[in-house]
Amino acid sequence: MASPLPEANATYAPVDMAQVRLGQLLFYDPILSGSKTVACATCHHPKHATADGLSLGLGDGAHGLGLERVIDPENLPEQRVPRNAPALFNLGAHEFTTMFHDGRLEADPTRPSGIRTPLGAEMVQGFASVLSAQSMFPVLSPDEMAGHYTENDVARAVRQGFLTGENGAWALISARVAAIAEYQSAFEQINGPGHRVTFTDISDVIAEFIAFEWRADNSPFDQYLRNGNTLPKAAHLGMELFYGKAQCSGCHAGQFQTDHNFHAIALPQIGPGKSARFETHARDEGRLRVTGNPADAYKFRTPSLRNVAQTAPYGHNGTYGTLKAIIRHHLDPVASLKAYDVTQLVLPNLPNSQDFRATRDPYQQAAIAAANELPPSDMSETEITQIVAFLNALSDTASLSGQLGVPRSVPSGLPVDQ
Repeated sequence: MASPLPEANATYAPVDMAQVRLGQLLFYDPILSGSKTVACATCHHPKHATADGLSLGLGDGAHGLGLERVIDPENLPEQRVPRNAPALFNLGAHEFTTMFHDGRLEADPTRPSGIRTPLGAEMVQGFASVLSAQSMFPVLSPDEMAGHYTENDVARAVRQGFLTGENGAWALISARVAAIAEYQSAFEQINGPGHRVTFTDISDVIAEFIAFEWRADNSPFDQYLRNGNTLPKAAHLGMELFYGKAQCSGCHAGQFQTDHNFHAIALPQIGPGKSARFETHARDEGRLRVTGNPADAYKFRTPSLRNVAQTAPYGHNGTYGTLKAIIRHHLDPVASLKAYDVTQLVLPNLPNSQDFRATRDPYQQAAIAAANELPPSDMSETEITQIVAFLNALSDTASLSGQLGVPRSVPSGLPVDQ
């Protein structure tokens, strides 16, 4: 039985353009990373449709974008970033209230901060929104932006657990930004003369920028929903499959094709996982790490499919390189898990990375398979091709480069990845 089509009626929070323009500069400025070498844009660049084009990225200890990102032999990354860099489209829409693959940041009006996270209430005090809180957590990640243990003052603060206090990592970054006259002046224009720049000031303006920059709600599918514009024949047939026989819309619901919920679909585990540094396995149990509920093992958030044709690789750790491959996985997840071919991964070189510990662990394989929620289903190659055509109709090509684009320079004077 076919599901009804969604309405193209997403609503967005208003933005302050002074904050947007300041947020653009900070988004592309490596000043926010411990060693001043990694910007938010390093892993979320318009060149790669607001992601990085990799299965698992490299943060601190590497340079370049996407497939051109290479390690610094004098400062090797400790490990890959454990999860695939998600795209940033439409995060200013009111419906996006859950962040990260495991949902470890969620809007919760019952909390004083309005935000819930297992990391503790003090971590989310003062942020203007969930998007604001999300935008700054990477600076505390040694693998993403903070850096190695003794590498810089921010990294040392993170490793010692000094995050939010007067001498914590956030305060150190804020002081760096405030010491740059152009940034200090911009924050004073927004917040008043003599304003002392705080970490939430920085994250708030970056969130404003993300919300403004990558609004993507004018794809051919949106135009079809709003105005009845004709879709190409293959895309129209794919849409009928998506909302009918294939039952994709059971999870990929709404205008942006996400129910904002969590599901286990037996995706292979590669890379370091989300285990603690002292643990020797490469496990990533997804939502379970947030809730502690065994029923949430290996569940991950349903991604939005806006611009999905441009945001390969797919899955929470980028295990599938093409739309056809990830669709085929959905047809029989357990069989696909058992037959997984690691050659389709898009991974920059990292010596001694041990990327396949989990894929070679029978216990892990069995646990991932046991958690799977999707029953096997049949789909012909023609039907898969038609669904891919529909997914291409979700591309809002005008949104890919963003509204403001990449700045030529930033106030810190540090290099900007173009």
